[in-house]
Amino acid sequence: MARMRFRSDTRQAPGDDDTAQALPDPAAADRPSSASAASSRRPLLAVAGTLAVAAAVAAVWTGTAWYAAAHDDDAAFARTRDTVLAAGEQAVQNMNTLDHSDLDHGMDVWESSTTGDLHSQLVQGRDDFEKQVRQAQTVTTAKVLSGAVTELDTRTGKASVMVALRITVQAPKSKPSVKESRMLGELTRTPGGWKLSELGQAPMGDSAPAGTAAPSPDGSPTTAAGR
Repeated sequence: MARMRFRSDTRQAPGDDDTAQALPDPAAADRPSSASAASSRRPLLAVAGTLAVAAAVAAVWTGTAWYAAAHDDDAAFARTRDTVLAAGEQAVQNMNTLDHSDLDHGMDVWESSTTGDLHSQLVQGRDDFEKQVRQAQTVTTAKVLSGAVTELDTRTGKASVMVALRITVQAPKSKPSVKESRMLGELTRTPGGWKLSELGQAPMGDSAPAGTAAPSPDGSPTTAAGR
């Protein structure tokens, strides 16, 4: 009797491979694609670049502002120094210029050029001094040869100047007397500008500072040490 053999068909049904390939990979869902990672980095790079540019701009602006402020301070100090020198030279020249024939005007100029104790001395001794000048009948003129600001404190409004002068004194029936002199002046800032608060002869050496000037009959200031 013949035996019948059965073979089991192990072939997959049509579509089984497609179904297996179409199933999603759970692990793949957790991994971002390279395109997504690149796109997520772009905003960060843009922000970092913007911050770097802003920092550079701020550094440049800060440096420029600092330089401008320092330059402005130097320029302001230089302008004040020039103002002090001009005022000091003019005041010292005024104090060494006097004409007996125009005494009232000359003394008014002296007083308007001074402040503080020096101004007080001129006002208090004006009458006696005018009598001496009228009796001497002198004409005194001065020419500034050079000048320099030796000290300047803009905070306290104090300054010092040294002025070299050529002083000419003309007395009746006499030849003009010409001499060169160096004067030291202390200036004080007032509402009316920088004015002399002290004036005296510059010492020949560094032995002693000049004292406050007192006028002499020929129309030029003297110090306690003499002319």
